[in-house]
Amino acid sequence: MTKADLRRAALARRRALPETDVAQRSAALWLQLRAGFPVAEWHWLHVFLPIPHQHEPDTWLLIRELWQELPALQLAVPVVQSDGQTLRHYHLTPETQLFDSKWGIPEPSGTVEVFPKQLDAVLVPLLAFDEQGHRVGYGKGFYDRFLAACRPDALRIGVSLEPPVPRITDAWEGDVTLHACITPERVWRFSRARPPQ
Repeated sequence: MTKADLRRAALARRRALPETDVAQRSAALWLQLRAGFPVAEWHWLHVFLPIPHQHEPDTWLLIRELWQELPALQLAVPVVQSDGQTLRHYHLTPETQLFDSKWGIPEPSGTVEVFPKQLDAVLVPLLAFDEQGHRVGYGKGFYDRFLAACRPDALRIGVSLEPPVPRITDAWEGDVTLHACITPERVWRFSRARPPQ
């Protein structure tokens, strides 16, 4: 399937999910992350904040757990800039005040900026992915540009409520592929992850 077809189908399925299903799948995702990666060894983890009406994975479950169990691990979250094209990233702590942007995305206010080169791992939101590590997002390219600015050794970990499709037919050589993707059932790893060009 093409990215556009997968995006439409995935959005429809996600919006139809009951909130209880989203919560259960989200809890299972974070178990997979903790079991499959050396989270305690990371200094900085980039986490997206969920858009509730899009039924995105609930990262707040993970965030609160990390604050309690791994207080040395620093968290960063993205903020869409006024140009509507780029992201900047800010430190998220239990004291950080949040407000909803015009896109309905929770964003921090008055906190320290974090730069992509500081990050050890990035949790990448997506709508679909394939067995080669290609992903389908909302189509704005925010994460393509952001991931290109990260260190080559920073782990790119997709977060998906569903298993992969066999192949995204219009993926191309310039796509930044994932190192891994977590689903509620398992961790998918991609040995031929391509770095940003």
